[in-house]
Parts: sequence; structure tokens; C-alpha cells
Amino acid sequence: MAEISKGEQRAGLLNGIAAYGMWGLVPLFWPLLKPAGSVEILAHRMVWSLAFVAVALAFVRRWAWAGELLRQPRRLALVTVAAAVITVNWGVYIWAVNAGHVVEASLGYFINPLVTIAMGVLLLKERLRPAQWAAVGVGFTAVVVLTVGYGRPPWISLVLAFSFATYGLVKKKVNLGGVESLAAETAIQFLPALGYLLWLVAHGESSFVDDGAGHAALLASTGIVTAVPLVCFGAAAIRVPLSTLGLLQYLAPVFQFLLGIVYFHEAMPAERWAGFALVWLALALLTWDALRTAHRAARALAAAPVPRPAAPAAETPATPV
Repeated sequence: MAEISKGEQRAGLLNGIAAYGMWGLVPLFWPLLKPAGSVEILAHRMVWSLAFVAVALAFVRRWAWAGELLRQPRRLALVTVAAAVITVNWGVYIWAVNAGHVVEASLGYFINPLVTIAMGVLLLKERLRPAQWAAVGVGFTAVVVLTVGYGRPPWISLVLAFSFATYGLVKKKVNLGGVESLAAETAIQFLPALGYLLWLVAHGESSFVDDGAGHAALLASTGIVTAVPLVCFGAAAIRVPLSTLGLLQYLAPVFQFLLGIVYFHEAMPAERWAGFALVWLALALLTWDALRTAHRAARALAAAPVPRPAAPAAETPATPV
């Protein structure tokens, strides 16, 4: 049993690395879709993502959740909010990558955990531990330093971080699986996206129609690029501890940051390095605090007395584990 458990954990770890690795390398994909504009790419991503997950759900015959969702207006409204927020996130990210702001986009996913914690305090009235307060304070200082460095607030990073944090908060309340959630959200996005694509065709501005079969195939593959990492993430989430997933999540922005500097040759003056260093310090504080808290909880659980089973009167009492 232990051997099977280790195998499952190994498979979960590999799926987690694959998911965050693909998310980290996706900046290499969006420039391939030029001359399509960011909004056209976004619309194709919505349409083809729905097509891909619909085929996947049809294959596993998992549709019961859809009927339940349609009978619950509150959850359906939350899914609509999630669809709207992730539309903003996807759109800004695609535009940022194709406009040469990969490093600033990566910053959004570095500061996302800090924004999530801040939202927990402001919206859910959660109480923070001292290390978490310190991390949020250092993160705020980092944004100030980066604002000075960029000569403006790092709005791309802030929009990505706040939109994704809001998306995560809403998804917790909806409580749908990853593939099912993507199907529901893209179903809401589908008609506006399809309408926009048909409008482009009618006005002779569709790169899908005008730029050859290879370009059309790349645009269609946006559905695969969106869904496959999510499937891998779902496989990881049920096999590895949350603390491991929490560490793996930093793979994506690290890869994006390195691509921005090494591959796309984006500028990194000293003040930006200083801002990023503060962000990484804040994340190190968060990670240390989370690992320490998890270790204390595990130690407390191990120290708890194990209840002894009641022994039959006429038999020798069982030895406690």
C-alpha cells in the first residue's frame, strides 16, 4: 500500500511540474499567433477551450454537474463572475506577452499569493500570523519600489494578480472541478467570443481565415494549450499535499521571468531588480511560515494520544498501535 502511495505521489509531483512548467513556458506560444491581435487570440482561446473540454467530458461521460449547476442560480452567477474575471486575466496576459512585457507579467503571478492573503484579510476578515503580516508589508514596499522603477504603477502585474486572486476566491465558493469549471466558464464566454470572431470574418479582418491553414491550426490549438495544463494540475492536486503545490506554483513565474530576460531580452535596471528582490523576500517569508505551520500541525497530530480499541472481556486486550 505504501508503495502504491509513493507511486501516486510521484505521479502527482510529475503532473504538478508539468502543469506549472507549461504555464511558465506559455509566453513562447502567444507570439506565434501573430498577426492575430490580442482580442482575436483571446476569443479563439475561449471558443476552442470549450470545444476541447466538451470532447473530454463527452469521452468520460461526466455531465451530471451541468444540470445541478443550472438549477442553482447563485452558483451560476458566481461562475459568470469567474468567467468575467478570467477573461480580463487572459486578455491582459496575452497582450502583455505580445507587447514585450513578459517580466512585468511574471511579477503579477509572483505577487498573487500576497494579494490573495490581503483579500482574505479585507474580505473574509481572516487573521494573519506575524510572518504573513511581514510578507504583505514587504510586498507593498516592493510595489512602491517598482512604481519608482517603471515610472508608473506596475499595472499589468497588479491587474493579473488581483484578477487571478479574485478568480481563485470565486472558484472556492463555486466548488467545481478544474475541467468542469473551465467548461462552465467557457460556455458563458462562448457566444460573445464567437460573435466577435464572426464579426471579424464579415469585415475581412480575420487572420484565422486570411493567413493560411498553419496559422488557423495554431489558433485552434489555444484550446489545448489552455486545457492540458489544467488537467495535469487536477491530477496533481489530488495526489500531492497542498504545501507541495504551494511551492510548485512558483515554477511558472520563475520560468516566465527567465524567458523575459534571457529570451525576450527585456530591460532590468537596478531599481527593478530591487523590487523583484523584495517580492522574493516576501514569498520566502510566506513559504517559511507555511512550512513551519504545517510542521507544527503534523507534530501535534503525531503527539496526540491514539484511542485504544475496547477489548472483549474474555480475550487478551489488543496491543495499541
